[in-house]
Amino acid sequence: MTDVWDVLVVGGGPAGAAAALRAKQLRPGAAVLLLDRDDFPRDKACGDGIAAHGRDELALLGLPDLIADYRPTQRLSVISPGGVRVSARVARPNHVVPRMVFDARLVEAARARGVEVRRHRVRSLTSHDGRVVVDGELTARAVVAADGAHSTLRRLLGARPTPERHTAIAVRGYADMPDDEDAQLIAMQRAGWPAYAWAFPIGDGTANVGFGMLLPTLHATGLPGRQVLHGRLAELLPHLPARDLRAHHLPLSPGRPKPGVGRVLFAGDAASLINPLTGEGIYYALLSGRLAGEAAVLSAGDPLTAYRRRLRAALGRHLFTTDVLARAAQSPGFIDAAIATAARRPEVFDLLVEVGLGAGTVPAPLAAAVVSRWIRTNLGARG
Repeated sequence: MTDVWDVLVVGGGPAGAAAALRAKQLRPGAAVLLLDRDDFPRDKACGDGIAAHGRDELALLGLPDLIADYRPTQRLSVISPGGVRVSARVARPNHVVPRMVFDARLVEAARARGVEVRRHRVRSLTSHDGRVVVDGELTARAVVAADGAHSTLRRLLGARPTPERHTAIAVRGYADMPDDEDAQLIAMQRAGWPAYAWAFPIGDGTANVGFGMLLPTLHATGLPGRQVLHGRLAELLPHLPARDLRAHHLPLSPGRPKPGVGRVLFAGDAASLINPLTGEGIYYALLSGRLAGEAAVLSAGDPLTAYRRRLRAALGRHLFTTDVLARAAQSPGFIDAAIATAARRPEVFDLLVEVGLGAGTVPAPLAAAVVSRWIRTNLGARG
């Protein structure tokens, strides 16, 4: 038994597992405890997409082959709100791995590295004398809150939840798809924009399919959420009837996410780290979890300051970019212009993938080119 844990992680998803793995990787002798309210394997509503940037994070964690047995998807097709389509080979392939598999593998890797894993639901949190006490019995020098979109730790610490205007809701299911299909599809919808459906082939004869939109837009319909989400998914992907549908909330990044409170570091969905343009969250989760684990063991005196600096260095410019683009993307015409530009210029397509799935930024000349096309299109329509 350990009296004081060096790092206590709450949440066994990609962010929490990455934090625990990194802490033990950097300090093998550290006492690291990982808590989750569920046993693994367990399902998690998600798009299941793991971009090349996520695989980079796995390599940094010492797990380069964790998903090597899953077939890479080589192509990406995007249909804009106005019907503009671009389909191209991605610079680096993506993977689609069900979260029931991916999360369980990460937790097992953490356990193999010496992390203690327990099933435990957190109910209370107090801080004193440079320590954090969970449920009156577990004491730690640093805590990583990686407990998801509805983070209990965030609430217990009095941190405000993500505003509804920055929250999306999505429904996810699975559908049959030919084994040889290797293109991911994103089909955007003008009605209720921003909104889109996706179909991500796993490579085993099935695909992860879903539909997402902003929560305020859903509420504005005045209709039951199930009716809207399930109905629009069927409308956009009529050839892929879905099963096992589950809904989930996505707290989108507001550009400057709150990194934590005191000795508690927020990571992944608990930090509102979800790309507001695409809804991608696994890369952010792995990255932020890794950085939180680093700060917890390498800067034990003041882990939050170290984590804030690491997060800003890794994602600061990128999150500013996605925040600005998300505001511009409120106009579906802007997205039409961006997709039309990407259809003509492969380097723009690659850059959009970097921004939407990784930590890319947009050079000023390219932004000017998209805006110019957008303006010309609008003037032509008015003319």
